[in-house]
Amino acid sequence: MSEKPKILCVRNPNEGQLLLPSEVKANFDVVEVRNPLRALARLERESFVGVYVTSEHFGEVLRLGRLLQNVKILEGMPDGVVLLDSENAIKWANARFRQWAGREEVIGENFYQALDSPEILGPDYCPFHTALASRKASTSTLRSGENTYYQVHAVPVQESDAPPVHLIVSVRDVTSEMLQQQKLAAIHRAGVELSNLTTEAVFEMEVDDRIELLKSNILHYTQDLLDFDVVEIRLLDQESGQLTPLMSFGLDPDASERQLFARPQHNGVTGFVASTGKSYLCEDTTEDPLFLEGFKGSKSSLTVPLILNDQVIGTFNVESPEPRTFTESDLQFLEIFSRDVAVALNTLELLVAQKANACQESVEAIHGAVALPVDEILNDAVNIMEKYIGHEPQVVERVQRILRNARDVKQAITKVGEKMTPAKAVPAGFQMDDLPNLRGVRVLVVDADDSVRNAAHALLERFGCIVETAHDGLETLMMCKSIAHDQPYNVVIADIRLPDMSGFGLLSKLQEIMDPVPMVLMTGYGYDPDHSIVKCRQEGLHPKAVLYKPFRRDQLLETIELMLDPAKAIPGKVQDGPTRPAPAVTR
Repeated sequence: MSEKPKILCVRNPNEGQLLLPSEVKANFDVVEVRNPLRALARLERESFVGVYVTSEHFGEVLRLGRLLQNVKILEGMPDGVVLLDSENAIKWANARFRQWAGREEVIGENFYQALDSPEILGPDYCPFHTALASRKASTSTLRSGENTYYQVHAVPVQESDAPPVHLIVSVRDVTSEMLQQQKLAAIHRAGVELSNLTTEAVFEMEVDDRIELLKSNILHYTQDLLDFDVVEIRLLDQESGQLTPLMSFGLDPDASERQLFARPQHNGVTGFVASTGKSYLCEDTTEDPLFLEGFKGSKSSLTVPLILNDQVIGTFNVESPEPRTFTESDLQFLEIFSRDVAVALNTLELLVAQKANACQESVEAIHGAVALPVDEILNDAVNIMEKYIGHEPQVVERVQRILRNARDVKQAITKVGEKMTPAKAVPAGFQMDDLPNLRGVRVLVVDADDSVRNAAHALLERFGCIVETAHDGLETLMMCKSIAHDQPYNVVIADIRLPDMSGFGLLSKLQEIMDPVPMVLMTGYGYDPDHSIVKCRQEGLHPKAVLYKPFRRDQLLETIELMLDPAKAIPGKVQDGPTRPAPAVTR
């Protein structure tokens, strides 16, 4: 037997007996509801051939008619739509909301209970009460369970001048957006942690230990936070363009040791990214001619540049055995993380450079404090040795040992300083100019002024020169004799007017000890009362072997290098009178 067609009747039960024609009762199944809202809910779930409305509810039903006309649209919406009363009870809900609630019948339930009592995250912790009280829309975010987030937007239904008693609430699933925000925040915290080392902790660690710690942190956050297992970071040498491996995990040994350069072609995706500064998403390695295999079976990769102050300093590459593994979100995450990696690398470099400079300054300070006293020991020792030569061989031998030990002290300080200073970790901008021709060059500086002798140590020893000093001509002769058969001085720089003799007089006596005499004269501009310069040039002094005080550091270095080159240091005759020096600028 077929069921009777149904008619929905909206009436108040207190109205008394429902008066309908007997034909209607006989041919139709009459379903009664107490108010239009319940009628709306029944119409959504059941099929009716007609609706009967009493006069009491006629006007209200007409006002809700427009909502009935849009029911199909509301049912198909991807967001949830709910009609609530002032007690947060559900009067109507569309299919999406019922799906999130996990049941078809939610009419009459409390909104929050229907969603399993979610936590209200704000910003409005009473959004429904606020909307009714203020007659304005209110928005808030709810968290249901551990990883489901909803955004609710409540709008009061204004029916008259009376306070609203109903709310239309739209509910949107914002789980993916919230999880992405949380991941971005976690990536930011991870980036901060990469270089979050106290000065004390960093300075107590060796350079290699710091690098290993940073690499460990990068790998940890890359795997646990970004969920990438195959990782490679290379640093760019700005001069050569070579991409040097800093760390690799999961790559084949041959791939991690492969020589790559920052070039758009023939250097894989990594070379392209380093040369262009653009990120590169390789969805399928089998279809990408740029890709160079990092590990056997690699099917997709993601490579981003490490950028610091708008300059590419390296690359960050991740790979996967599955094609199309990485998304645009992965690209965004890795780019953000890579910025923090670049900052962390720079912070580490600066901290190491700071220690390098501190070590270098300490060593120079120690060396400067002992340089002249050691020279005094040398001067006194050669003076004593000169008196005992030919008379007391044992005394001479002991004095010679003192000379060797005194010279070893200065060399030991230099070697300790080189060992303490982590030069390999100092950026190019912090490295001292290197003049390889000057390393190991033995220089004797002769001047009665302590400041000149001290400056000679400070200027020349940082370039690797072995510097000794003397006060006057006699000490110079004894110093030269003491070292003549061992390692003679490569250059002798002497003031033109010494306490006991002139520059020309010193040259004449040195010619009896060494041949040729690698002499350089120092003088104040235009000061040469004994015409020593002219006389010395006549005896073979190089035309350019004259320094006019105050001279620049580069002039001093160029002159010493000149004396070391036999082809350029050929003595020659010149016209009388000194050549005009460059403007005197000290530095």
